[in-house]
Amino acid sequence: MDAYPRLCIHLDRIRENAARVAERCRAHGIAVCAVTKGISADLNAARAMLEGGCDAFADSRIRNLIRLEEAFPAVDRFLLRIPMRSELEAVVRTASCSTVSMIEAVEALEAECAAQGKTHRALLMFDLGDRREGILEEEMEAFVRAFKRCPRVKLHGVGANFACFAGALPSAGALERLASARSFMEDGLGYAVPVCSGGETSSLKLLEEGTLPRDVNHLRVGEAILLGGDVAWQRAIPWLRQDTVELEAQVIEAREKPSRPEGPIGPDAFGRVQTFEDRGRRLRAILGIGRQDLPVEGLRPLDESVEVLGGSSDHTLLDVGGRPAVTRWGDVLRFGVDYGAMLSLSTSPYVARACFEDGREVRAVPRGGRSGSAPEACCPFGPP
Repeated sequence: MDAYPRLCIHLDRIRENAARVAERCRAHGIAVCAVTKGISADLNAARAMLEGGCDAFADSRIRNLIRLEEAFPAVDRFLLRIPMRSELEAVVRTASCSTVSMIEAVEALEAECAAQGKTHRALLMFDLGDRREGILEEEMEAFVRAFKRCPRVKLHGVGANFACFAGALPSAGALERLASARSFMEDGLGYAVPVCSGGETSSLKLLEEGTLPRDVNHLRVGEAILLGGDVAWQRAIPWLRQDTVELEAQVIEAREKPSRPEGPIGPDAFGRVQTFEDRGRRLRAILGIGRQDLPVEGLRPLDESVEVLGGSSDHTLLDVGGRPAVTRWGDVLRFGVDYGAMLSLSTSPYVARACFEDGREVRAVPRGGRSGSAPEACCPFGPP
């Protein structure tokens, strides 16, 4: 019934991006963890990322990791977001490795591992400037003692996050500090800590420029593969494709109207007071999708004569007065999406999905179903 709006996922293009990222990274001894959260761990997209050469999956939601485990049981699964206490049973049962930044979490994971008779691998996150998750370097000794007290939770790597909260960009200096932290933890614990996870898509720029420290041997990459972009450095990555994920939405009204509102102006439905340029009467179109489904500012009309004016909860308003073809009720318009829009659209239950190979729509895997056998992949986290 819900044919539109729909998110169109071009699997061949995502596979191509994954192959290009994996090839560049492997040439420098770097494993690529495919971050699937931006597309809500769509199993078709995940398979394309794996087939392109990614080594493992990473996601911030346990529910997504469970689905990935069901579909690709041989592939490692990395929990990106630090787990909540209420998630620990599922984390130990499902995740191959998880991020930690609190001693209490390490101790709680140890207790859960004992209850399940398992061991667990941890990636200790360091805050190197972005001021999101992660410990400060002055806390390392305390974490050495914590891991020594918790033999079932083995430190398998150190990691850092960049450009997600404060916008702090990765740098060679920051990543050299991360490599030094790994050496400190190895010396203190008396065993190898094999993974130095040097960030996300934003760190690819350092790889391109030849400034990524040699000790970085792991990156967590989502946006570059899924969209060919890098919001941190405000660029389309020139050696990747950007025509990978698109939105198709249907016009529910098309009418010429004055461009300025009438009467006193107050806040809109989301509490913002807007200003409007008087452009006279213009042909406007309304799409049957809105802010409940995505931040409409994240839409990029593929027809350059279309302009996104804004949106309410269930409507997106467009100026289509410059279109060569007359816009009519029932028309379907196409848009590129940024990362935030893709994330929201893939999460919304009101948005359908369609998968394409070489421009042809293909049968999609159900959102909650198995995808069948998965190709083998190298697992950068090693055996459990």
